[in-house]
Amino acid sequence: MGAGKSTLGKEAARLSGRPFVDLDREIERRHAPVAELFDRGEPEFRRIEEELAAEVLSSAEPAMIALGGGAVLSERTRDLLRSRAYTVRVEVDPAMAWERVRRSDRPLARDEEAFRALFDERQPLYDQVSAAPVRSVDDVLLAALEIEVARGRLAALDVDGRVAVIADEHVLELHPLGFGPNQVHAVPRGEAAKTTSVLAQLWADLDLDRRGTIVGYGGGSTTDVAGLVAATYLRGVRWLAVPTTLLGQVDAAIGGKTAIDLAAGKNLVGAFHYPAGVVVDPDVLATLSATQRREGMAEVVKTGLLAGRPLWELGEDDLIRGAAAFKAGVCLEDPFDQGRRAILNLGHTFAHALEAAAGYEGLSHGSAVALGLLAALRLSGRSTDVVEEVLAPQPVPVDRNRAWAALQRDKKSERRELRLVLLDEDGPFVAARPEAEVRAALNELIAD
Repeated sequence: MGAGKSTLGKEAARLSGRPFVDLDREIERRHAPVAELFDRGEPEFRRIEEELAAEVLSSAEPAMIALGGGAVLSERTRDLLRSRAYTVRVEVDPAMAWERVRRSDRPLARDEEAFRALFDERQPLYDQVSAAPVRSVDDVLLAALEIEVARGRLAALDVDGRVAVIADEHVLELHPLGFGPNQVHAVPRGEAAKTTSVLAQLWADLDLDRRGTIVGYGGGSTTDVAGLVAATYLRGVRWLAVPTTLLGQVDAAIGGKTAIDLAAGKNLVGAFHYPAGVVVDPDVLATLSATQRREGMAEVVKTGLLAGRPLWELGEDDLIRGAAAFKAGVCLEDPFDQGRRAILNLGHTFAHALEAAAGYEGLSHGSAVALGLLAALRLSGRSTDVVEEVLAPQPVPVDRNRAWAALQRDKKSERRELRLVLLDEDGPFVAARPEAEVRAALNELIAD
């Protein structure tokens, strides 16, 4: 009690599009105020708490649930937390928790010494059921998709069992692995890794059983192809994403989308296969060039625009955590891209068309996204100042007709109607725009 579970839970529920259940408030709604129930006897309150916890934890509908501090006293509830939920523990200093609750009507917050003793007694039970400690909403969302952001983490990386690493050949030279996998398979840098020939070669060379683990080690293109191999090899094996670019750490390695490209378009063959974990070590970004860093900043600016937070102004660690957490929340709400997740494509319809027109050569994904954001903001009637100041995109020399043809094949089109992610004062939305307007916006991105 006093840790802030309700406050964090309510905001995390909003960002992940899930209903919020505060167990104590639900008890009061159905029965009586908690203080009144305690006056009748704590055993009766615990019985009610256990029954209601079992009900909400067994629901088929995903929810964000804040439990009362003593709910874990029940062995039945602890079993359900381990089997039916992903549980995080909100860390709080006991002195701060006491200050928050000492003037309340909470029945177990009437004596500081007893309160602190209770705090200490419950910690082992919290440790039994919680998968991760958290202090913020970003922490909650990151933990829910097993995304760990920590400097120096790669040096301590170790993976149990038989392991095959699929790695960007250049990254292996810059950042040698700190552990000894059973196999290492090098793939080309960038989009050159996302081809049918690379995919077929990896299938042929892999030597794992279904208990093995694939580690995708490199930028977003590397984790894309590694994830698709993991999704398809032996009908699916476990995998970890270890992104080594800013773009990969804030976007590409998060959310379970895996794919390769075809001549007809980007990411046309793929699968949803969520990694068992995403290991983000900001230290590896020290070797990025200014151009490579700007690639990732395109996704940071996109995410900041969607979230309504100037993420691009934050320090590196907070910038990564904030962008990754926002995407995690959207993916929790829409894990298989059937609804709200479409907003993450802000600017990407144009970006993918430009990349396809360039033949996936000479135009990086980040540069294409920066240009796509210009088009999306212009069609939204919004200022493009942030994109121009932070990313400074320049028109690119690609064939206009080829770019237009690629845009019309976009996966987000419905019944041949071009649907775009746009932005207004209330946030992102998906809407159709007249063909002439869309083509004019695309043409502005192309150099004469």
